[in-house]
Amino acid sequence: MSAWARLWRIPVTGLLFAAFGMGGLMLGLTAFPLLSLLVRQPERRVRWSRELVRRTFATFVWMMRAGGIVDTRIVGAERLQRRGLLVLASHPTLVDVVALISVIGNADCVVKAALARNPFMRWPVRACNFILNSGGPELLDDCRVSLQAGGNLVIFPEGTRSRPGEPLQLQRGAAQLALRAGVNVTPVRIRCEPLGLTKGRPWWRTNDRPMRLTLEVGEDIAVPPFLEGANGEMPLAARRLTGYLRENFSSGREG
Repeated sequence: MSAWARLWRIPVTGLLFAAFGMGGLMLGLTAFPLLSLLVRQPERRVRWSRELVRRTFATFVWMMRAGGIVDTRIVGAERLQRRGLLVLASHPTLVDVVALISVIGNADCVVKAALARNPFMRWPVRACNFILNSGGPELLDDCRVSLQAGGNLVIFPEGTRSRPGEPLQLQRGAAQLALRAGVNVTPVRIRCEPLGLTKGRPWWRTNDRPMRLTLEVGEDIAVPPFLEGANGEMPLAARRLTGYLRENFSSGREG
C-alpha cells in the first residue's frame, strides 16, 4: 500500500506544479496587464497585485492539500496580521515560500533577479514590485522603503533551500537590514515531516504520506539588545543576530 501511495503522488505532484506554472503564465498575460491598465495609482496597483498573488498561492496550497501532497499548519498566525513586518523564515522545502506568502497580506519579497526574466514569474514579480536581489548597495535602501510604506517584507536568510543533514548557513544581510532599519524581526520556523521537495531531491521522489508543513510564527525578536551587546559595532551585532536566528531555526529541525 505504501508503494502505491508513493507512486500515485508522482503524477499528482507533476500536475500541480504544471498548473502552478501555467497559472502564473495566464495571470501574467491577463490579470496583471488588466490591473496595470485599469488601476492608475501605483500604490494601489501594487497592493492589489500582491493580494492577487496571495489568493493564488492560497488556492495552490488548498490544491496541494486536496491532492494529498502537503498538509499545512500555522502556529501563531495572528502575529502576521500586522503592517511593516520584517519576516525572516527558514527554507527547508520548495513550497514553504508559497505557504508563507499565502497567509501574509501586502507581502513584499526579496527575490533573485533571474525571476524577473523567468517567463512564468516575471509578471507577478514586476506587478508586485518585489525587490530584486541584484547584489547592489541599494538593496538595503529598497527594503527599508518597503517596510516604512507598511509592506510586510519576507526574507529567507539562507538564500536557498537548506540541505537535509547539513548545518544551516544563514547570510548576514537580513540581520544587517533589521539592525540598520531598527525593525524587530518576526521569525518563522518552518518544518516539514516527512521531508520532501528539498534541496538536491527531485520532485518525483515522493513520500507514502502527505508532508506536514508546519509554520511556527515566533514572538518578535527585538534588535536593540544585539547592538547594545556589541557596543554599537554593526558587523558584530549582525553576526550575533544571525547566530541567534540560526539556533532558532535549527530547533526541532528535521533531517
